[in-house]
Amino acid sequence: MSTLGDDAVRVSASGNVRVRVGSSRRNKRLGRAVVWFLLCAGALLMTLPFLWMVSTSLKETSQIWVFPPQWIPNPVVWQNYVEALTILPFGRYALNTLMITVATTLGVVLTSSLCAYGFARLQFPGRDLIFMIVLTAIMIPYAVLLIPQYIMFRYLGWIDTYLPLWVPVWFGGGAFNIFLLRQFFRTIPAELSDAARIDGASELGIYWRIIMPLAGPALTAVAIFTVLNTWNDFLGPLVYISSQDKFTLALGLAQFRGLYATQWQYLMAASTVVVVPTLVLFFMAQRYFIQGVVLTGLKG
Repeated sequence: MSTLGDDAVRVSASGNVRVRVGSSRRNKRLGRAVVWFLLCAGALLMTLPFLWMVSTSLKETSQIWVFPPQWIPNPVVWQNYVEALTILPFGRYALNTLMITVATTLGVVLTSSLCAYGFARLQFPGRDLIFMIVLTAIMIPYAVLLIPQYIMFRYLGWIDTYLPLWVPVWFGGGAFNIFLLRQFFRTIPAELSDAARIDGASELGIYWRIIMPLAGPALTAVAIFTVLNTWNDFLGPLVYISSQDKFTLALGLAQFRGLYATQWQYLMAASTVVVVPTLVLFFMAQRYFIQGVVLTGLKG
């Protein structure tokens, strides 16, 4: 082995083969630098709408449509947050949204995991066919089911209540969540269940005491998806809720948009406050979330 500058030259026994290691290292470093640059540029591009929302929430009305855009407000109007959260009863809206989100998330996690356990670990006639039928529900647009569901809930007397928003998820939890959890459950060794059966455990006991504790990452991913979808849901509350004291945060934000004018600074301030809890939730659970999504594809 001999070194010439930054290049390390390795000579074989015959003296004919030489490999420049230093040049290869430089190419790897250059490739990593390019990848990091592209990732940082993409991340900055994705965060621009959020940064613009925060910037607009701190501006005066006359500064919002200034061109070229003024990213740093001058002066900074913190009063926009105070007025945005006091003009409307956002505390009540937040409590309504939280109740719906908690009920929906519990229903999705419990019922979808039960269904996924049956499709992943139990043997019964027509299991794969039934699972394929369940998967077809993913391809049905929500708008197609909206009118039939509304008619059904109207006959049940559930209009202007929260029941249509969380009761249906307690019957299966959604086809996508069943699929996600089924894929994860299939990665758990079957020997664990067999050993539990030998010890006299029932299928429900195996599900609750063995599968559920091991499925933490996948359950976290499902829970985060559900929380985000429910927290930001606008169409469901818009269709089924008419009383203002039962509004959710999404409906509350829509009230800043009028027929002839929109209070953009208040809308952006309230939107920033509404987004913060979901950001905190994601950053706290992102490790489990990513792990759960990645591991679901390891086994078919």
